Amino acid sequence: MDAAQQEATARARELQRNWYGEPLGALFRKLIDDLGLNQARLAGVLGLSAPMLSQLMSGQRAKIGNPAVVQRVQLLQDLAGQVADGSVSAAEATERMDEIRKSQGGSVLSNTTQTTNGSGAPTVKRVVREIQSLLRSVAAAGDIIDAANTLAPTHPELAEFLRVYGAGRTSDAVAHYQSHQN
Repeated sequence: MDAAQQEATARARELQRNWYGEPLGALFRKLIDDLGLNQARLAGVLGLSAPMLSQLMSGQRAKIGNPAVVQRVQLLQDLAGQVADGSVSAAEATERMDEIRKSQGGSVLSNTTQTTNGSGAPTVKRVVREIQSLLRSVAAAGDIIDAANTLAPTHPELAEFLRVYGAGRTSDAVAHYQSHQN
């Protein structure tokens, strides 16, 4: 690889970091490891060709052009977090990956569930999923639980937050949020 190619790859990876939170090579490798996939299977679930996945991972291409693929990536990240925290079995994960593969996606800003209430504000479930996605993008569920255990003696509220939102199920986090609004 010559200097110009190296510079282009570095630029593409930096764009990926800005757009997706990290270079796609690292993001996709985490999904492959966490979900027990190979690149061909990941490409199939995402709805990408194997060469396109390879180009995204290597930094030869910066952007995922299809919003439905971006949404599938987000769904797989959520699924990987659920597998890591033990709330989803390997067999159930395989079934869900097939559902994700078949999903048509929607806009990048919405999930398949309702995302706003009547006033236009995001639903609790969407906000919880965004918090979970953010936490899980920086640490695995086990690491989040370890951090919560470390913080528990001095910061019990923060430890509870990390356990519920960082390593728990979405439905439990929504219930937790709603119970604390009264």
